[in-house]
Amino acid sequence: MKSILFVCLGNICRYPLAEGIAKKIVSKKDLDLTIDSAGTGDWHIGQAPCPNSIKVASLHNIDISGYKGRQVTPEDFSKYDLIVGLDESNMSNLKKLGATQLVKLGHFGYKDEDVPDPYFFDGFEGFDKVFEMIETCVTQLLKEKLS
Repeated sequence: MKSILFVCLGNICRYPLAEGIAKKIVSKKDLDLTIDSAGTGDWHIGQAPCPNSIKVASLHNIDISGYKGRQVTPEDFSKYDLIVGLDESNMSNLKKLGATQLVKLGHFGYKDEDVPDPYFFDGFEGFDKVFEMIETCVTQLLKEKLS
């Protein structure tokens, strides 16, 4: 496997975190792996991650402030070896768009649970919990898929 695309709804909360976490792990292990993220929706194209995602990533020494939201395209399905969806809604949307090399992030360490969207939580606590969940899942995904 040479490339992974993480996909959520708007690409400003969860999957910039997944991208940042994965890039940190890949860098530490000196792996040759392309990591990116995208959203199924188009309303955050070109926007930076939300402030709470930037903050929680920064608390873990990950800088996602320069990331920009983009919408997933059908071309991504041939460009990336693995497409990782965040929740059942994203998985359904990705299947409708034609994704085949598709897995759900929660499958890796969280019994196939959806990773909740922290954008709809009150306060910062939800972002911290979602970061921990994503970090666990991304670490396990990379361990399983790269071994």
